[in-house]
Amino acid sequence: MDKLDRITANTEEIITIEELKTVLSKSKPKAYIGFEPSGTVHLGWKICTNKIKDFLDCGFDFTVLLADWHAYINDKLGGDIEKIKLCGHYMEDCFASMGVDKNKVRFIYASDYVNDSDYWEIVLKTAKSTSVARVKRAMDIMGRGEEEADKDLSKLFYPAMQVSDIFYLDLDVAYGGMDQRHAHMLARDVSTKLNRKAPTAIHTPLLTGLQAGSRMDPTEAKMSKSKPDTMISIHDDPEKVKKKINKAFCPEKQTEDNPILEICKYIIFPELHDEMFLIKRPEKFGGNLEFTGYNELEKAFAEEIHPLDLKNATAEYINKILEPIHTFFEKHTESFDELKKQGVISI
Repeated sequence: MDKLDRITANTEEIITIEELKTVLSKSKPKAYIGFEPSGTVHLGWKICTNKIKDFLDCGFDFTVLLADWHAYINDKLGGDIEKIKLCGHYMEDCFASMGVDKNKVRFIYASDYVNDSDYWEIVLKTAKSTSVARVKRAMDIMGRGEEEADKDLSKLFYPAMQVSDIFYLDLDVAYGGMDQRHAHMLARDVSTKLNRKAPTAIHTPLLTGLQAGSRMDPTEAKMSKSKPDTMISIHDDPEKVKKKINKAFCPEKQTEDNPILEICKYIIFPELHDEMFLIKRPEKFGGNLEFTGYNELEKAFAEEIHPLDLKNATAEYINKILEPIHTFFEKHTESFDELKKQGVISI
Protein backbone atom coordinates (compact mmCIF):
# COMPACT_ATOMS: atom_id res chain seq x y z
CA MET A 1 0.00 0.00 0.00
CA ASP A 2 1.50 3.36 -1.01
CA LYS A 3 1.47 6.44 1.22
CA LEU A 4 -1.61 8.02 -0.35
CA ASP A 5 -3.65 4.84 0.04
CA ARG A 6 -2.44 4.46 3.61
CA ILE A 7 -3.39 7.98 4.68
CA THR A 8 -6.77 7.98 2.91
CA ALA A 9 -7.88 4.54 4.17
CA ASN A 10 -10.96 4.64 6.43
CA THR A 11 -11.33 8.40 6.07
CA GLU A 12 -14.59 10.22 5.42
CA GLU A 13 -13.22 13.41 3.89
CA ILE A 14 -9.94 14.80 2.51
CA ILE A 15 -9.66 18.50 1.67
CA THR A 16 -8.03 18.23 -0.78
CA ILE A 17 -6.51 15.11 -2.34
CA GLU A 18 -4.25 17.19 -4.58
CA GLU A 19 -2.96 19.11 -1.57
CA LEU A 20 -2.34 15.84 0.25
CA LYS A 21 -0.27 14.54 -2.64
CA THR A 22 1.90 17.66 -2.40
CA VAL A 23 2.25 17.24 1.37
CA LEU A 24 3.30 13.60 0.93
CA SER A 25 6.11 14.69 -1.38
CA LYS A 26 7.79 16.54 1.53
CA SER A 27 10.56 14.83 3.45
CA LYS A 28 9.02 15.38 6.92
CA PRO A 29 5.51 16.87 6.73
CA LYS A 30 3.79 17.96 9.95
CA ALA A 31 0.38 16.79 11.14
CA TYR A 32 -1.58 16.90 14.37
CA ILE A 33 -4.73 15.95 16.17
CA GLY A 34 -6.12 17.76 19.22
CA PHE A 35 -7.99 16.27 22.18
CA GLU A 36 -9.55 17.75 25.28
CA PRO A 37 -8.46 15.77 28.36
CA SER A 38 -11.87 15.16 29.84
CA GLY A 39 -12.45 11.62 31.04
CA THR A 40 -12.62 7.96 30.07
CA VAL A 41 -11.33 6.95 26.64
CA HIS A 42 -13.70 4.85 24.52
CA LEU A 43 -13.39 2.37 21.66
CA GLY A 44 -13.84 5.04 18.98
CA TRP A 45 -10.32 6.25 19.74
CA LYS A 46 -9.02 3.16 17.92
CA ILE A 47 -9.97 4.92 14.67
CA CYS A 48 -7.72 7.84 15.64
CA THR A 49 -4.83 5.76 16.97
CA ASN A 50 -4.81 3.59 13.86
CA LYS A 51 -4.69 6.71 11.68
CA ILE A 52 -1.90 8.21 13.79
CA LYS A 53 0.10 5.03 13.17
CA ASP A 54 -0.57 5.49 9.44
CA PHE A 55 0.82 9.04 9.63
CA LEU A 56 3.93 7.82 11.46
CA ASP A 57 4.51 4.99 8.99
CA CYS A 58 4.28 7.54 6.16
CA GLY A 59 7.05 9.65 7.64
CA PHE A 60 5.05 12.45 9.31
CA ASP A 61 6.23 14.54 12.21
CA PHE A 62 3.09 14.02 14.30
CA THR A 63 1.88 16.04 17.28
CA VAL A 64 -0.90 15.14 19.70
CA LEU A 65 -2.17 18.33 21.33
CA LEU A 66 -3.69 17.68 24.73
CA ALA A 67 -5.73 20.86 24.81
CA ASP A 68 -5.94 21.53 28.53
CA TRP A 69 -6.81 25.24 28.25
CA HIS A 70 -9.47 24.41 25.68
CA ALA A 71 -10.94 21.81 28.04
CA TYR A 72 -11.00 24.46 30.78
CA ILE A 73 -12.92 26.86 28.52
CA ASN A 74 -15.28 24.00 27.68
CA ASP A 75 -16.01 23.38 31.41
CA LYS A 76 -14.58 19.87 31.34
CA LEU A 77 -13.87 18.17 34.68
CA GLY A 78 -15.51 21.04 36.50
CA GLY A 79 -12.99 23.51 35.09
CA ASP A 80 -10.30 22.07 37.38
CA ILE A 81 -7.09 22.62 35.38
CA GLU A 82 -5.05 20.24 37.56
CA LYS A 83 -7.52 17.41 36.97
CA ILE A 84 -7.51 18.24 33.28
CA LYS A 85 -3.70 18.00 33.13
CA LEU A 86 -3.74 14.73 35.06
CA CYS A 87 -6.28 13.42 32.58
CA GLY A 88 -3.87 14.45 29.82
CA HIS A 89 -1.19 12.17 31.31
CA TYR A 90 -3.74 9.35 31.43
CA MET A 91 -4.55 9.98 27.76
CA GLU A 92 -0.86 9.69 26.89
CA ASP A 93 -0.99 6.24 28.48
CA CYS A 94 -4.13 5.43 26.48
CA PHE A 95 -2.33 6.19 23.21
CA ALA A 96 0.57 3.97 24.25
CA SER A 97 -1.81 1.17 25.26
CA MET A 98 -3.31 1.25 21.78
CA GLY A 99 0.03 0.87 20.06
CA VAL A 100 1.13 4.46 19.40
CA ASP A 101 4.90 4.71 19.93
CA LYS A 102 5.35 7.57 22.42
CA ASN A 103 8.94 7.99 21.23
CA LYS A 104 7.73 8.85 17.75
CA VAL A 105 4.84 11.18 18.66
CA ARG A 106 5.16 14.62 20.23
CA PHE A 107 2.69 15.17 23.06
CA ILE A 108 2.22 18.82 23.90
CA TYR A 109 -0.22 20.72 26.12
CA ALA A 110 -1.77 24.09 25.34
CA SER A 111 -0.31 25.24 28.66
CA ASP A 112 3.17 24.62 27.20
CA TYR A 113 2.83 27.62 24.89
CA VAL A 114 0.11 29.94 26.21
CA ASN A 115 2.82 32.14 27.75
CA ASP A 116 4.18 32.85 24.28
CA SER A 117 3.00 36.25 23.04
CA ASP A 118 3.44 35.04 19.45
CA TYR A 119 0.61 32.56 20.01
CA TRP A 120 -1.78 35.24 21.29
CA GLU A 121 -0.84 37.47 18.39
CA ILE A 122 -2.05 34.70 16.07
CA VAL A 123 -5.25 34.33 18.12
CA LEU A 124 -6.00 38.05 17.78
CA LYS A 125 -5.17 38.11 14.08
CA THR A 126 -7.43 35.10 13.55
CA ALA A 127 -10.22 36.86 15.46
CA LYS A 128 -9.78 39.99 13.32
CA SER A 129 -10.01 37.89 10.16
CA THR A 130 -13.44 36.43 10.84
CA SER A 131 -16.84 37.37 12.24
CA VAL A 132 -18.70 36.48 15.41
CA ALA A 133 -21.31 34.67 13.31
CA ARG A 134 -18.62 32.56 11.60
CA VAL A 135 -17.01 31.68 14.93
CA LYS A 136 -20.37 30.71 16.41
CA ARG A 137 -20.98 28.32 13.53
CA ALA A 138 -17.73 26.60 14.47
CA MET A 139 -18.73 26.07 18.10
CA ASP A 140 -19.99 22.56 17.38
CA ILE A 141 -16.31 21.51 17.59
CA MET A 142 -16.81 21.88 21.36
CA GLY A 143 -20.12 20.06 21.41
CA ARG A 144 -21.77 23.42 22.14
CA GLY A 145 -24.56 25.43 20.57
CA GLU A 146 -24.15 29.04 19.48
CA GLU A 147 -26.26 30.29 22.41
CA GLU A 148 -23.54 29.16 24.88
CA ALA A 149 -21.43 32.18 23.93
CA ASP A 150 -24.20 34.56 25.03
CA LYS A 151 -23.58 33.67 28.69
CA ASP A 152 -19.87 32.83 28.58
CA LEU A 153 -17.62 34.96 26.36
CA SER A 154 -14.69 32.54 26.66
CA LYS A 155 -16.59 30.07 24.47
CA LEU A 156 -15.99 32.42 21.53
CA PHE A 157 -12.24 32.25 22.11
CA TYR A 158 -12.16 28.48 21.60
CA PRO A 159 -12.48 28.29 17.77
CA ALA A 160 -9.94 31.11 17.31
CA MET A 161 -7.55 29.28 19.63
CA GLN A 162 -7.96 25.99 17.78
CA VAL A 163 -7.24 27.71 14.47
CA SER A 164 -4.23 29.42 16.04
CA ASP A 165 -2.92 26.07 17.33
CA ILE A 166 -2.73 24.93 13.71
CA PHE A 167 -0.83 28.02 12.58
CA TYR A 168 1.41 28.19 15.66
CA LEU A 169 2.48 24.56 15.18
CA ASP A 170 3.10 25.26 11.47
CA LEU A 171 1.13 22.22 10.34
CA ASP A 172 0.71 20.77 6.88
CA VAL A 173 -2.22 18.56 7.90
CA ALA A 174 -4.98 19.06 10.46
CA TYR A 175 -6.46 15.68 11.32
CA GLY A 176 -9.55 14.92 13.39
CA GLY A 177 -12.99 13.38 13.43
CA MET A 178 -15.79 14.87 11.36
CA ASP A 179 -16.82 16.91 14.41
CA GLN A 180 -13.67 19.03 13.95
CA ARG A 181 -14.48 19.99 10.37
CA HIS A 182 -15.69 23.54 11.08
CA ALA A 183 -12.48 24.49 12.88
CA HIS A 184 -10.33 23.13 10.08
CA MET A 185 -12.41 24.94 7.48
CA LEU A 186 -12.12 28.17 9.47
CA ALA A 187 -8.34 27.75 9.47
CA ARG A 188 -8.35 27.32 5.71
CA ASP A 189 -10.63 30.34 5.28
CA VAL A 190 -8.44 32.75 7.24
CA SER A 191 -5.04 31.36 6.19
CA THR A 192 -4.70 33.71 3.22
CA LYS A 193 -5.49 36.80 5.32
CA LEU A 194 -2.84 35.77 7.84
CA ASN A 195 -0.32 34.75 5.18
CA ARG A 196 -0.23 31.22 6.61
CA LYS A 197 -0.32 27.93 4.75
CA ALA A 198 -3.78 26.41 4.55
CA PRO A 199 -3.81 23.05 6.32
CA THR A 200 -4.89 20.01 4.37
CA ALA A 201 -7.86 18.66 6.35
CA ILE A 202 -8.28 14.93 6.93
CA HIS A 203 -11.37 13.64 8.73
CA THR A 204 -12.24 10.16 9.91
CA PRO A 205 -15.77 9.03 10.85
CA LEU A 206 -17.28 9.38 14.30
CA LEU A 207 -18.14 6.00 15.76
CA THR A 208 -21.87 5.84 16.45
CA GLY A 209 -23.13 5.19 19.97
CA LEU A 210 -24.48 1.70 20.59
CA GLN A 211 -28.07 2.85 21.18
CA ALA A 212 -28.18 5.36 18.33
CA GLY A 213 -30.81 4.80 15.68
CA SER A 214 -31.33 6.26 12.25
CA ARG A 215 -32.38 9.90 11.72
CA MET A 216 -30.18 11.15 14.56
CA ASP A 217 -27.78 14.04 14.01
CA PRO A 218 -24.31 12.43 13.49
CA THR A 219 -22.67 14.55 16.18
CA GLU A 220 -25.44 13.77 18.68
CA ALA A 221 -25.34 10.08 17.77
CA LYS A 222 -21.58 9.66 18.21
CA MET A 223 -20.14 7.39 20.88
CA SER A 224 -19.41 9.56 23.90
CA LYS A 225 -18.14 9.12 27.46
CA SER A 226 -21.02 11.36 28.54
CA LYS A 227 -23.37 8.50 27.60
CA PRO A 228 -21.72 5.52 29.34
CA ASP A 229 -24.40 2.98 28.43
CA THR A 230 -23.96 3.68 24.72
CA MET A 231 -20.17 3.57 24.60
CA ILE A 232 -17.54 0.91 25.13
CA SER A 233 -14.78 2.10 27.43
CA ILE A 234 -11.33 0.74 26.69
CA HIS A 235 -11.41 -0.45 30.33
CA ASP A 236 -14.66 -2.45 30.05
CA ASP A 237 -14.26 -6.09 31.02
CA PRO A 238 -15.38 -8.89 28.64
CA GLU A 239 -18.73 -9.41 30.33
CA LYS A 240 -19.58 -5.71 30.26
CA VAL A 241 -18.64 -5.53 26.58
CA LYS A 242 -20.90 -8.47 25.78
CA LYS A 243 -23.84 -6.94 27.70
CA LYS A 244 -23.48 -3.58 25.96
CA ILE A 245 -23.17 -5.15 22.52
CA ASN A 246 -26.20 -7.37 23.11
CA LYS A 247 -28.30 -4.28 23.92
CA ALA A 248 -27.04 -2.33 20.91
CA PHE A 249 -29.21 -1.06 18.05
CA CYS A 250 -28.82 -3.58 15.22
CA PRO A 251 -32.03 -4.19 13.23
CA GLU A 252 -32.12 -7.29 11.09
CA LYS A 253 -30.84 -6.70 7.52
CA GLN A 254 -30.31 -2.96 8.15
CA THR A 255 -26.83 -1.93 7.00
CA GLU A 256 -27.19 1.85 7.26
CA ASP A 257 -26.85 3.59 10.65
CA ASN A 258 -25.93 0.30 12.27
CA PRO A 259 -23.41 0.80 15.11
CA ILE A 260 -22.42 -2.88 15.21
CA LEU A 261 -21.50 -2.91 11.53
CA GLU A 262 -19.61 0.37 12.03
CA ILE A 263 -17.52 -1.24 14.75
CA CYS A 264 -16.76 -4.11 12.41
CA LYS A 265 -15.79 -1.76 9.57
CA TYR A 266 -13.73 0.83 11.42
CA ILE A 267 -12.41 -1.03 14.47
CA ILE A 268 -12.29 -4.79 13.88
CA PHE A 269 -11.37 -5.25 10.20
CA PRO A 270 -8.36 -2.88 10.36
CA GLU A 271 -7.02 -5.10 13.19
CA LEU A 272 -7.48 -8.39 11.34
CA HIS A 273 -4.82 -7.89 8.67
CA ASP A 274 -4.75 -11.26 6.85
CA GLU A 275 -7.07 -13.06 9.29
CA MET A 276 -10.66 -13.97 8.51
CA PHE A 277 -13.62 -12.49 10.37
CA LEU A 278 -15.36 -15.52 11.87
CA ILE A 279 -19.00 -15.77 12.89
CA LYS A 280 -19.69 -18.92 14.84
CA ARG A 281 -23.07 -20.57 14.30
CA PRO A 282 -24.50 -24.03 15.10
CA GLU A 283 -24.74 -26.35 12.12
CA LYS A 284 -28.55 -26.29 12.35
CA PHE A 285 -28.41 -22.54 11.59
CA GLY A 286 -26.01 -22.92 8.67
CA GLY A 287 -22.67 -23.35 10.42
CA ASN A 288 -19.77 -20.93 10.74
CA LEU A 289 -19.19 -18.06 8.31
CA GLU A 290 -15.86 -16.48 7.35
CA PHE A 291 -15.24 -13.12 5.68
CA THR A 292 -12.07 -11.68 4.16
CA GLY A 293 -13.36 -8.12 3.93
CA TYR A 294 -15.98 -5.81 5.39
CA ASN A 295 -18.05 -5.49 2.21
CA GLU A 296 -18.62 -9.25 2.18
CA LEU A 297 -19.84 -9.10 5.77
CA GLU A 298 -22.20 -6.20 5.09
CA LYS A 299 -23.72 -7.99 2.09
CA ALA A 300 -24.20 -11.18 4.09
CA PHE A 301 -25.83 -9.30 6.97
CA ALA A 302 -28.33 -7.77 4.53
CA GLU A 303 -29.21 -11.27 3.34
CA GLU A 304 -28.77 -13.93 5.99
CA ILE A 305 -26.86 -13.15 9.20
CA HIS A 306 -28.96 -12.86 12.32
CA PRO A 307 -28.15 -9.77 14.46
CA LEU A 308 -27.38 -11.90 17.53
CA ASP A 309 -24.77 -13.91 15.62
CA LEU A 310 -23.11 -10.68 14.44
CA LYS A 311 -23.23 -9.24 17.96
CA ASN A 312 -21.64 -12.32 19.50
CA ALA A 313 -18.77 -12.25 17.00
CA THR A 314 -18.33 -8.49 17.41
CA ALA A 315 -18.12 -8.73 21.20
CA GLU A 316 -15.54 -11.50 20.93
CA TYR A 317 -13.31 -9.47 18.61
CA ILE A 318 -13.66 -6.30 20.69
CA ASN A 319 -12.50 -8.19 23.75
CA LYS A 320 -9.44 -9.44 21.85
CA ILE A 321 -8.64 -5.85 20.88
CA LEU A 322 -9.09 -4.60 24.46
CA GLU A 323 -7.01 -7.38 26.06
CA PRO A 324 -3.55 -5.78 25.45
CA ILE A 325 -4.95 -2.41 26.57
CA HIS A 326 -6.04 -3.95 29.88
CA THR A 327 -2.62 -5.59 30.24
CA PHE A 328 -0.93 -2.22 29.69
CA PHE A 329 -2.97 -0.54 32.40
CA GLU A 330 -2.18 -3.31 34.86
CA LYS A 331 1.44 -2.13 34.60
CA HIS A 332 0.93 1.64 34.18
CA THR A 333 -1.45 2.58 36.94
CA GLU A 334 -0.37 5.97 38.34
CA SER A 335 -2.51 8.45 36.37
CA PHE A 336 -5.33 5.94 35.88
CA ASP A 337 -5.59 5.15 39.60
CA GLU A 338 -5.45 8.83 40.60
CA LEU A 339 -8.28 9.69 38.19
CA LYS A 340 -10.36 6.85 39.61
CA LYS A 341 -9.60 8.06 43.13
CA GLN A 342 -10.77 11.57 42.22
CA GLY A 343 -13.95 10.24 40.58
CA VAL A 344 -13.00 11.38 37.07
CA ILE A 345 -13.06 7.80 35.78
CA SER A 346 -15.44 5.13 37.01
CA ILE A 347 -15.29 1.53 35.80
